[in-house]
Amino acid sequence: MDGGSAVSTFLTDSLELELGTEWCKPPCFSCAFDNREGRGFSGESYLAAGSLKRLILNLDPLPTNFEEDTVELFGFQWVTETALTNSFRELFHLFRYMYINLLSLIVSISFSGKIATLHAKADSIRQQCVTFLHYIKVFIFRCLKIQDVENHNLTLHPYEALEAQLPSVLVDELRGLLLYIGHLAELPSVTLGAFVNQNQIKLFPPSWHLLHLYLDTHWLVLEILHMLGEKLKQVVYGHQFISQTGESLTNASLFEEHCENLFCDLISLSLNRYDKVRPSEALVINHYSCSCVKELWVLLIHLLDHRSKCSVAESFWNWLNKLLKTFFEKSNDQRRPSASLTQAKDPLGFSWWINVHVASLYQIDRHGVSDEMRQMESNWGFIEELLKQSITVQDSILEEQLRMYLHCCLTLCDFWEPNTSIVTILWEYYSKNLNSSFSISWLPLKGLTNIIKSPLSLLTMVKTCCCDKQDPDLYKSSSSYTIFLCILAKVIKKAMKNSGPHPWKQVKGRIYSKFHQKRMEELTEVGLQNFFCLFLLLAAVAEIEDVASHVLDLLRFLKPASTSSHRALVWKGQMAFLLMYVQKNLDIGVWAEKLSCEFQEKAKEFLVSKNDEMVQRHTLWTLLSIYIDGVQEVFETSCCLYPSHEHLLNDGFSMLLRACRESELRTVLNFLQAVLARIRDVHQHLCQELQRDNVDLIAQSSLSAKERHLAAVASALWRHFFSFLKSQRMTHSVPLSQLADAAADFTLLAVDMPNTAPSDLQPQPVISIIQLFGWDDIIWPQVVARYLSHLLQNSTVCEALSQSSYTSFQSLTIRSWIRCVLQMHLSEPDLLMDMNSVQAVEKEYMEQLAEMTRLLFKLSEVKNIFSKAQIDHLPIPEDPKQALIQFLEAVGKTYGSLQTFSDKSAMVTKSLEYLGEVLKYIKPYLGKKISSAGLQLTYGIMGILVKSWAQIFVTSKAQKLLFRIIDCLLLPHTVLQQEKELPAPMLTAIQKSLPLYLQGICIVCCQSQNQNAYLNQLLRNVIEQYIGRFLPTSPCVSDLGQHPVLLALKSPASLPMMTPLRKHIVHAVRKSYLEFKGSSPPPRLASVLAFTLQLFKETSLGVCDLELLLPGILKCLVLVNEPQVKKLATENLQCMIKTCQVGSEGEPATQLTSLFRQFIQDYGVQYSYQVYSILEMVAALSAHIVIHLVPTLTRSLKDSELKWGCGRNIAQREAYSKLLSHLGQVGQDEKQRLESDKT
Repeated sequence: MDGGSAVSTFLTDSLELELGTEWCKPPCFSCAFDNREGRGFSGESYLAAGSLKRLILNLDPLPTNFEEDTVELFGFQWVTETALTNSFRELFHLFRYMYINLLSLIVSISFSGKIATLHAKADSIRQQCVTFLHYIKVFIFRCLKIQDVENHNLTLHPYEALEAQLPSVLVDELRGLLLYIGHLAELPSVTLGAFVNQNQIKLFPPSWHLLHLYLDTHWLVLEILHMLGEKLKQVVYGHQFISQTGESLTNASLFEEHCENLFCDLISLSLNRYDKVRPSEALVINHYSCSCVKELWVLLIHLLDHRSKCSVAESFWNWLNKLLKTFFEKSNDQRRPSASLTQAKDPLGFSWWINVHVASLYQIDRHGVSDEMRQMESNWGFIEELLKQSITVQDSILEEQLRMYLHCCLTLCDFWEPNTSIVTILWEYYSKNLNSSFSISWLPLKGLTNIIKSPLSLLTMVKTCCCDKQDPDLYKSSSSYTIFLCILAKVIKKAMKNSGPHPWKQVKGRIYSKFHQKRMEELTEVGLQNFFCLFLLLAAVAEIEDVASHVLDLLRFLKPASTSSHRALVWKGQMAFLLMYVQKNLDIGVWAEKLSCEFQEKAKEFLVSKNDEMVQRHTLWTLLSIYIDGVQEVFETSCCLYPSHEHLLNDGFSMLLRACRESELRTVLNFLQAVLARIRDVHQHLCQELQRDNVDLIAQSSLSAKERHLAAVASALWRHFFSFLKSQRMTHSVPLSQLADAAADFTLLAVDMPNTAPSDLQPQPVISIIQLFGWDDIIWPQVVARYLSHLLQNSTVCEALSQSSYTSFQSLTIRSWIRCVLQMHLSEPDLLMDMNSVQAVEKEYMEQLAEMTRLLFKLSEVKNIFSKAQIDHLPIPEDPKQALIQFLEAVGKTYGSLQTFSDKSAMVTKSLEYLGEVLKYIKPYLGKKISSAGLQLTYGIMGILVKSWAQIFVTSKAQKLLFRIIDCLLLPHTVLQQEKELPAPMLTAIQKSLPLYLQGICIVCCQSQNQNAYLNQLLRNVIEQYIGRFLPTSPCVSDLGQHPVLLALKSPASLPMMTPLRKHIVHAVRKSYLEFKGSSPPPRLASVLAFTLQLFKETSLGVCDLELLLPGILKCLVLVNEPQVKKLATENLQCMIKTCQVGSEGEPATQLTSLFRQFIQDYGVQYSYQVYSILEMVAALSAHIVIHLVPTLTRSLKDSELKWGCGRNIAQREAYSKLLSHLGQVGQDEKQRLESDKT
């Protein structure tokens, strides 16, 4: 009770809170809690309940417990203040009795299946035992009296005598209790298995309770011994036992003995777990089986470190180190602690493993809360010895073990203060093994085992080593050398932060001293890579200039005749240093000059190397590509560009471009595009800085200097790259897409920085480049479409060019678009491409063309045309072909809406500018290499053009183009050769589009102010050519409904012009298809008659048309006996008669009568019977026509009789009488006259 008055002064707020809540039940070990709530320990634990804190602060262990006069222990009532003094033997006997009962429950579990009952019994026994031990603690704190040494000769009261002996009795009883329950390893195996036998219903077997009672007992005995020493402040001797050393047992010796045994038990538990741990899982799997064991470790850490600070007692690390060292002692050493320890199979690995996990427990405070910022006691002394043993074993060191050791060491570097000694120890090993790959045969690596592919990846790997937080899977992803680099980086950074540059100088001296000429010459490819990784890391964490300078000196020791892989690695390493300089914003002049000279030399070798020297070219290209990739990264990561950057873009690129093949060119052009983009970004940033209002003179001068540096870099690009692109624009050696992209990037650079362009592009470099790559008709359409798309999507460029003095920008761009659409089926010639590749190229071009079309329709000139054409909503140009059709029609409508002559004249000029050399665009389709899709596109688009621009073609400016279109597409030389068949794709294309041409040409003919005889003749020639070419093989009228010449007459739009077109068709039929050669009929007469019959059915032919056709039809009826011809000719004649009746309102047309009269005169004498038969058919349809012909018929009859000189021809007269019988009264009268005529 001596300390009771001082309790309140020591209580913290947390302890006051705990007094009223958690302390009703004495704390104990328990892992039966839900750790999903984020708590590390149970609420009943010693840490969470504040028991450890009260122990260290020497406060009442349980202020709210054992306050009554009596206390229940083991089911019996005892006087609280005297029970331990009067009945200690009975109480400890009851404890052992309960312990035996708990052991018996473990045996009985196999005979009883009631787990709940057994759990309740076991839990009750455990709580009674724990309560008794807590009672001892409370009794010592409150009731134990410190005897006055000066009065030890006085006669004492019997109770006082017992009380005086109590400390010694407690020491003896506690020793006896520990011997009775024994070591953890002596427990049954079923009990040790209870560590993992946890469940969510909180019902546990007796073995679980026994195991946790064991932990409670050992910890509470340690607490009791500590409290006894703190209370009495003197040595307490036992009477029944002696210590392990043979001396008298004291409370201090028992504490140390018990502490050592407890450590041995915990280490044994950890050894059992370590046997199942793989090296790769060492940091993932901890050393405790459950949270109770973890808590016991934490309790030991705090208690032992507290005792070491307050007295000469050993600290926690000393205890652990002393026991771990026994693993490494010789077998004949019979020290006591080793006898109670299980010998480790892998003492090194186990020592690393348990050290790193125990070290992490130092982050847990006295309340069981993890605090990463908490000051941690280090154990570097033992770790240094461990590290030396790890790398100096007699047998060869296994990489899989070394990775685990170093991974643990790296984690300890995170926990503890920096220690340069471990770096020195490790460097001694790795400096001798730099040429090793540090690989594991069964485990592929992402890191240093494989040769680094690029300078950036080398630098990235080094940066990863310098990170504060490392990959938890470092064992699998990195070699032990990489982990060493991580340790080196962490130690140097921490040491320099705490102690300045002195630690770095120590480490630097150790590392530099290992490299000399002989050592550098001994380095293999792997060793050289390890060398660069080491020095790059040193440069990253310390003095980069000092390290880089030393590296340059060391590289001079390398032999010039080293292997290609060596040279490539040296280039990667040097480029990585250059990148690091850039990232640290340092001057790269030294590195840039060195690397650029080497690049220029290799580029020259690449240029003069022969194509068949594949090995040499591959070796050189490896070096050149390293430089290209590195320089690209330099530009992309540089915040500003300086004169040093210009050195990187030397004449080596001019030589390299001329020597590259396609795949190599792609790499160089990708580099060019990246650098161009970076220059433009930097320029825009500088412009924004210069445009600020508050820029002082110094800042303005600095920005101007940066602008000059940037201009110098841009000029180098123009000088070394643009001339090559310009020379390759008409060849196929450069990938077309990249050629377009690079040209577009140079155009945008010219917009931003026009003065940097070469003199041959001045004074308007932007226009000059567009003329080269966008408006030149000899450039591949794939290049033009992609190039102009880049420009059109840049609003700044479009606005600048549209508002400039060069007013034809939009017109010429539209012209190029029209060419690209017309040539959409012209693919890049490549004989090695298979069909799938060709289709992929065409698909890519179509997508590009669709994008160009979408952008072009946003131009103001295009919008204006659609607006004037009274098209309110601009069409969405999803299909380039359809978009072109809509545009051409809109141009035609716009022209038609104009009123003044000047406007129309200007529109004609503008329209022709849109078309350009349109016939040259389509010429490739008309050659020997037939493209069905190309021909369909060509004839279709040009047909739309002829029809929708008919009013434009009326003008003299445009009519020449119309003549050329007709000659080129409709009347080429092959068409004029009637005996020669046209290619089927061409014939199909003409058939589909011919109506458009006929309608358009006819409109031009009709609207011409002066009759254009030549154009009319061309139209008639076209009709003559294609009537016959599209006649069906069988003379079926229904097949002729789709004849293109007849379809031209169907369009409502051409209704006003139908009469002239019909007239031309009729003339063509009469001249070329109904003309007899003597009595021989023309070829395919039946099909021609079917065509004329269809013409009658679908159009309204006039009398003038009948004058042209009727003689031929009548001639067919007279001279041709083929039934099909006679049938079709008869149908034609019937249609003619009906047409005449409609046109003359029932009265016979004078022209028709004249035609029949001439027919009778020509054939009445020789073919009288055929003539009468034909006229009988005519009389059946229109008797009036034949009535007017009766005088002529009678005269013909008499002439026939006179010619033959045989008198009256009775048969002929009868045939004539038959005809007259169809003519009514007029016929009867004529018959009477013939009978009464005596001549």
